[in-house]
Amino acid sequence: MLDGSYTPWLVVVSLLVAMLASFTALDMANRITTAPSTRLSLVWLLGGGCAMGLGIWSMHFIGMLAFRLPIPLGYDLAWTAISLLAALASSIFALWLVSRPTLPHTRLALGALLMGSGIASMHYLGMAAMRMQPGIEYDPAWLAVSLLIAFAASWSALFVAFRLRLSQRRLRHRLLPAVLLGSAIVGMHYTGMAAARFQAGSICGAAAGDGLQTQWLAAIVLVLTTAILAVVLIVSWLDQRMQAQLLRIRNDILRSSLDDAQQELTQAALHDPLTRLPNRLLLQQRIENALAEAEQRGSRFAVMFMDLDGFKQVNDAYGHQTGDALLVAVAERTRHLLRPSDVLARLGGDEFVLVVRIDNDEDIATLASRILQAIGGGPLLPDHDLQVTASVGIAICPDHAASERQLMAFADAAMYQAKEAGRNAYAVFADWMNDSAEQQFQLLADLRRAIGTEQLFLHYQPKIRVAGQGVSGAEALIRWHHPQQGLIPPDRFIRLAERSGVINEIGRWALDEACRQLRQWQDAGHDSWTVSVNLSPIQFSSPHLLQEVRQVLQTHRLEPRRLVLEITESTVMRDTDASLRLLQAMASLGVGISIDDFGTGYSSLLYLKRLPATEIKIDHAFVRDLENSSEDVVIVSAIVALGHALDMDIVAEGVETAGQRAYLERLGCDYLQGYLLGRPVDAQRFMQLHDHPRPRVEVAAGYTGSASRR
Repeated sequence: MLDGSYTPWLVVVSLLVAMLASFTALDMANRITTAPSTRLSLVWLLGGGCAMGLGIWSMHFIGMLAFRLPIPLGYDLAWTAISLLAALASSIFALWLVSRPTLPHTRLALGALLMGSGIASMHYLGMAAMRMQPGIEYDPAWLAVSLLIAFAASWSALFVAFRLRLSQRRLRHRLLPAVLLGSAIVGMHYTGMAAARFQAGSICGAAAGDGLQTQWLAAIVLVLTTAILAVVLIVSWLDQRMQAQLLRIRNDILRSSLDDAQQELTQAALHDPLTRLPNRLLLQQRIENALAEAEQRGSRFAVMFMDLDGFKQVNDAYGHQTGDALLVAVAERTRHLLRPSDVLARLGGDEFVLVVRIDNDEDIATLASRILQAIGGGPLLPDHDLQVTASVGIAICPDHAASERQLMAFADAAMYQAKEAGRNAYAVFADWMNDSAEQQFQLLADLRRAIGTEQLFLHYQPKIRVAGQGVSGAEALIRWHHPQQGLIPPDRFIRLAERSGVINEIGRWALDEACRQLRQWQDAGHDSWTVSVNLSPIQFSSPHLLQEVRQVLQTHRLEPRRLVLEITESTVMRDTDASLRLLQAMASLGVGISIDDFGTGYSSLLYLKRLPATEIKIDHAFVRDLENSSEDVVIVSAIVALGHALDMDIVAEGVETAGQRAYLERLGCDYLQGYLLGRPVDAQRFMQLHDHPRPRVEVAAGYTGSASRR
């Protein structure tokens, strides 16, 4: 036998090349799996498989070139090329296998068998390229061990590559697996070499002729392989950096888009959509911040509550589009008078609130005067000669209060004092106003508790049919009997309920209670009676109103035409298109629609003829002086003619004298309502007074204040 030996440094080089090839394989598995497109994934598969195959093949031949026999050695070019193809094919297959979504144990074992066979074939085909004469003999035991190592190395390589394919971990986390896999591949090679037996007197047929010579083959293979693997890894690294950069850019863009969306949502949630000023929620935060700063630094600031005088008349006369433009103009003029640190917010409607830092007490008075001058000093809109004024109430922290709630309430109370003083003025909160503000707090709390109790109840005022002089029904009017203060005037607590939002709950209760009472009257034999229920502007704008009306009719088993819903003219004209849609839906249910306080607002005849109303109620302002004013006679006559032309009934309210009654009957009104014909009374008293054909004129006991209505 010929004894072989190894060149130590080439053995070390073969091990390093095997590790480099293993590291390349692990990196390529990741690149294939994370490629953004199928086409790019295929490019990485072919390029990575070739680089990996070349690396394994190079390790094999560097290891063979490290082997020395006492005879000249060479390698057949054809067999060498075939062994290279075996390495390439097994590597491409291995990378394809680990790029699959799953790798069950059976597929892993089969893949390891095929890959191990490819590596073993590469090795033994490379050995055959020596064309030894006589041929190489192999020890069966060592041969079997080399094949087992090839299978085990392939199994390990596939398993580790599959596990790490999606890993984005750093370089050092792949070094250890690459070292282990490279050592396994080298182990297979040198085990296979240990199985080879060279007979004494053997010669290498590839050492002469066109065979590859060992003296320069080692350098070529080493340089070429290392260069190719290095280029592949560098390209992979550059691509990974580029993908990371693109991902970072996409994340930045996404984060920027999310930030923009968040800012828009925050803007919408914390700002008034019309004027873009802070809304009530953001105002509360700003006041809380100012309170904290005032406590920390010992500074002072003012809360200024501003309400426009006569804004409702502008809305009624010119429409809501002009009213909105006026609000924007007021906001702009006021904002120009403020410092950047000051706050201007809109609560809703024509109410604005300012939060202003105080350096000198005179500054607040000067600012308030400048605001009043800016708003009331000239037309606010270029296309309209409109002038409004403002009333401003001022509360100072910590002089008057040290909480957001009290500051707002005190400023509001001072603003009402400014209105009572003649409007177009400002008022600073004083101690004598304290009771009024505290009463509002307490009254609102008491009102919330009164809902659903006997404190709230309905009175009913008869509606008399002119033809026949009989009772046709009643209008339901809400009353509140406070346990300590007695009867509270409706205009007092209704305004408070509308400002606080409690009016919706009170309105639902009143609607249900009135229908329940009508059901009792019908069960008592009054089948022809109707009941009229007033809807506040806030309740009328509720999206649940239609369903609530439908439900209450079903609950009390009422014919829809026996229920009449009263809406003021200004409420209808606030948003004419939305009002038309809602009223048409109400009319389709069959309920009656009454336009209340007709003549006091500004309504277009074009919209009026489209309203599905069943009656018009003439406001008592036109009835009061009817006996002495020919103008009121003309106005009432025109309203009656207009209503009858549109097939609507005419109801006159506020009838208090026999002369008024005579005029209204002569002018053609269909129904009358007023103290002359019956005051609002409770349901039981109503039955006692009107349970007969002709009603008596009687002043009922109970509430004797003004004729305030809900």
